[in-house]
Amino acid sequence: MTTFDDREAAFETKFAHDQEMQFRAEARRNKLMGLWVAEILGQSAEEAAEYAKSVVKADFEEAGHEDVMRKVLGDLGDRIPEGEVRAKYDELLAVAKAQLMTEV
Repeated sequence: MTTFDDREAAFETKFAHDQEMQFRAEARRNKLMGLWVAEILGQSAEEAAEYAKSVVKADFEEAGHEDVMRKVLGDLGDRIPEGEVRAKYDELLAVAKAQLMTEV
């Protein structure tokens, strides 16, 4: 292999790793969001775990995160303003990334 081929392979490997980490961070964020919403809804620990799984699954309905927002906003009703829910969602991505970094 040439140096160019080595660099190309390294970039492809890094890209694949970055994509995997982003996917994991988003899935973790969705789980954390589900747990946060479940707490607001007053669910038991077991119910909260199931609800968090349903939030993670909701993210596979369409591209982007609006499917998750639609689910949690619908489940919350008027309990929390939409802006606060969206802010929490953004905040939890940073938390999820930090958690993943400590696992590595």
